[in-house]
Amino acid sequence: MTTVHAITGTQKTVDALPGKLWRDSRGAAQNIIPASAGTGKAVGKVIPELNGKLTGMAFCVSTRNVSVVDLTCRLEKPAKAPLNGILGYTEDQVVTCNFNSDTHSSTFDARAGIVLNDHFKCYSLH
Repeated sequence: MTTVHAITGTQKTVDALPGKLWRDSRGAAQNIIPASAGTGKAVGKVIPELNGKLTGMAFCVSTRNVSVVDLTCRLEKPAKAPLNGILGYTEDQVVTCNFNSDTHSSTFDARAGIVLNDHFKCYSLH
């Protein structure tokens, strides 16, 4: 899983003196900053069946809000209640600012995926 994050409050706005991690002191508005991602561990805590089965990386980019996740997985069946409706779906030509007030946990962008036989790659905005 790869996550592309909007700038966070802990990032520097311009280059600063290095701290514990050199990259964390670089200006967020001028750089794409590779970062560790705790997303895989977090998903494992929320969905115990996935504990230890996800790993990932993150990139911090200079956008104010909304992030995107690139997740490759194989699903056995569609979601049923209570998970139904949490993941949104769109075929519109959207960009990140279209999701500033979206109530879904994440929205699957059908036009941005790659289809290969019965398998596909998608990304979801959150």
